[in-house]
Amino acid sequence: MPPIVIVPYRTDWPDDFQALARALRQALGARAQRIDHIGSTSVPGLAAKDIIDVQVTVAAIDAAISPALVAAGFDPIERYFKDHVPPGMSPEPAEAWSKLFFRSANGARAANIHVRVAGRPNQRFALLFRDYLRANPPCAAAYAELKRRLAAKLADPATYPEVKDPAVDQIYFAAEAWATTVSWQPGPADA
Repeated sequence: MPPIVIVPYRTDWPDDFQALARALRQALGARAQRIDHIGSTSVPGLAAKDIIDVQVTVAAIDAAISPALVAAGFDPIERYFKDHVPPGMSPEPAEAWSKLFFRSANGARAANIHVRVAGRPNQRFALLFRDYLRANPPCAAAYAELKRRLAAKLADPATYPEVKDPAVDQIYFAAEAWATTVSWQPGPADA
C-alpha cells in the first residue's frame, strides 16, 4: 500500500468535485437525490489526501446503482459496505450504517464515492461533520495537524482510517452539540 500523503488545501478541489458530480448525475439521474462534496477536501483551507470524497444520497440502494456507476468508470470496493459506528451509537439496525463504495478507475481523478440512503445516520454524519469543520476553522486546523502526524508516523498506511476514527468520533460528538445550538439542517446539495 502506498504511503498516506497529506497535502495543503487546493483551490481546484471544488471544481474537481463538480466534474465528478456531473458524471454521477449523468450515470444515476433521478436516483441521486443529493450529490455532496464531503470529507476533508470539502472544507476550505483543510489539508487532506488528494482524493475527492463524494456522497450520493439515494432513496434506497437498489440493484441498478452499481452497474450504472461501473459503466460511468467507478470501481466497486466490496470491503467497504458499511461505515464505522461511533461509540454510544446503536449499530442496529445494520442497514443504518450500510453503503455502497466506489473509487474512480485507474487514470481518472482520484475519488471515493459513498452511496448512502437518505435519513440514515451515516448519511447525516458526513454532512454534519463537513459543516461543523467549515464553521470551526480552529477545529479543522487541529484535525489537519492530526492527519499530517498520522501520515508521517504510521508504519502501516492501511491502519490510517482505523487510527483516525477516534478523532473523527470526537469531532462528530462536538458537531452534534453544535448542531443543536445552531439548529443545523443540511443545506441544499452541492450539485
